[in-house]
Amino acid sequence: MSETLSPRIVIVGAGPAGIRAAATLVQAGLHPVVIDEGQRAGGQIYRRPPAGFTRTAKQLYGSEAAKADALHTLFDRLAKDGWLTHCAASSVIAVQDGRLQVLVEGGVQLVGYDRLILATGAADRVAPVPGWQCAGVYSLGAAQIALKAQGVALGRQIVLMGSGPLLTLVGAQLVKAGADVAAVLDSSPWRQQMRGAWGLAARPLVALRGLALRARLGRRYHAGVTLERIEADEQGVTAMRWRDAGGRQRLTPCDMIGVGWHLRAETHLADLVGCAFTYDEQWRQWLPKIDEMGRAGNGVYLAGDGARLLGADGAEIAGRLAAAACLADLGYPARSASADLRKLVRLARFARGLACAFPWPAAMAQALPDDVIVCRCENVSARDVRHSVDFGGGEANRVKSLSRVGMGRCQGRYCQLAAVELVAAQAGCMPDAVGRFRGQAPVRPAPIDAFLREG
Repeated sequence: MSETLSPRIVIVGAGPAGIRAAATLVQAGLHPVVIDEGQRAGGQIYRRPPAGFTRTAKQLYGSEAAKADALHTLFDRLAKDGWLTHCAASSVIAVQDGRLQVLVEGGVQLVGYDRLILATGAADRVAPVPGWQCAGVYSLGAAQIALKAQGVALGRQIVLMGSGPLLTLVGAQLVKAGADVAAVLDSSPWRQQMRGAWGLAARPLVALRGLALRARLGRRYHAGVTLERIEADEQGVTAMRWRDAGGRQRLTPCDMIGVGWHLRAETHLADLVGCAFTYDEQWRQWLPKIDEMGRAGNGVYLAGDGARLLGADGAEIAGRLAAAACLADLGYPARSASADLRKLVRLARFARGLACAFPWPAAMAQALPDDVIVCRCENVSARDVRHSVDFGGGEANRVKSLSRVGMGRCQGRYCQLAAVELVAAQAGCMPDAVGRFRGQAPVRPAPIDAFLREG
């Protein structure tokens, strides 16, 4: 994987978008390099367990088992037959002058590219809740990874909270696996969820599957809740304090809490390569600017949830489109994209329905008590963020430099959205006027000696 041997096109990410992009390039006679942090291709939604794992694809992926198997088989065949180069367990940590700095077991290696397809996916979108810094609080994605990759639940008595399809999915998966799920707490009221019905009707079968998963949760599921506080002792989480839709206070004993409000696009690499961004009011986050094919300019293409939050099916389509755009820009013949573009319109309508039905809790974030920790990495409180606004003005990066919010290990992945809501509320403006945290290299923690052994 040396710079001199690097192929013409590099794909970052081996989820649905990256796999379809690679297959499209291979069909055109090109040999892409696919760099992925996982040991095996599949991404988060189709994450594969270690070899010898006894749970079946149906148990792991449910109704999506056939799609997962198809993608896994396709990628494995292309890699085995030498049609692409798969760099597994490799993390792109920086980009500069047409070269990727890739963290591998032996250090940091440089991979040059002429065209770059970023299929970096998405991660949990979390919001601070009083006590969320305590041991035993995880993201919904972490709970799902533990279940898929190791077949374990992260607690003996579990509470899940947040909103969005992932909340229902993880709850149903844990229940099916035999875990003790005490409660699934959705901050979105039933009335709000019904407002998204116009969009969800674009994919009626998917919506019905979601309702079936919801039914599996039974009385564990509560809509329209108010999340008050995570109770904990020196050993970690002990209970979740909340109010139901009727305002009655409830206390649910537990030793693990999973948190998540749908997804946040993973955009750090897109930022480092110079992509422009635009604020999406409905998703309440900054997303990269691309054309309908995924072009971001300067030989960079984006595909999947790292650009548009359309789910696994949308990621596959976006991967094909990004590769087709890349081929066209290189002068290669490419098949018509009209059918895929029509499908994306329908998927985008469904995604907007989800965003409407299960909104980001902006008001909750803006009203956080002063003593609540916003940035868990740097132990920055809501008071610290508000005081930084009063001292330095309502601009995201100025508040970041004054308070250190977003400067820790996660580089703002968990705290940025809530911090921006706090800044906007304190400054009396909308979040789009606050701006976003600038991406910094390395985008993942890397040991110093890896740079000393740079290849």
